[in-house]
Amino acid sequence: MTTTTVARPIDRYFASYSDDHRNALNQRIHVVAVPAILWSVVALLWCLPPLITWFQNGIWAGFAMFAAWCFYNKLSRPLGIGMLVLLFVFGCLCRLLEAEIGLQKLFWLALGVFVVAWIAQFIGHKHEGRKPSFLTDLTYLLIGPAWVVAKLYRRMGVPY
Repeated sequence: MTTTTVARPIDRYFASYSDDHRNALNQRIHVVAVPAILWSVVALLWCLPPLITWFQNGIWAGFAMFAAWCFYNKLSRPLGIGMLVLLFVFGCLCRLLEAEIGLQKLFWLALGVFVVAWIAQFIGHKHEGRKPSFLTDLTYLLIGPAWVVAKLYRRMGVPY
């Protein structure tokens, strides 16, 4: 009787994602740009007005962060915890910036970060000579941030 090890879905996603991100420069760009994009998306959602008056700004970001966390937590509990911390920090940062600079400036800041970070991503992929993973499967838009957290986990010796 032989036993076979079946790779977890997260391991398959990371293997495919890593295959498109072999170049050291592209990896370094992604380690900065992917969290920047994630924050900017959270911030842009934060700026959407609530439809019901007793909701506060940030409700849409909160719903999106919860849905993303559910995805990450299902793939890997340790990554789910890391992503929960990251998303919590991003939500707190949005709340702080809203209080300090206002919703309109937060929107423009987030839009600027979004555009600059995506330009950096495409420069990295041009240098790599490979197309971005999300062009083959949109799920990789969610895998990128988890891949960055998993890189940090590996550096710290923490299993994911």
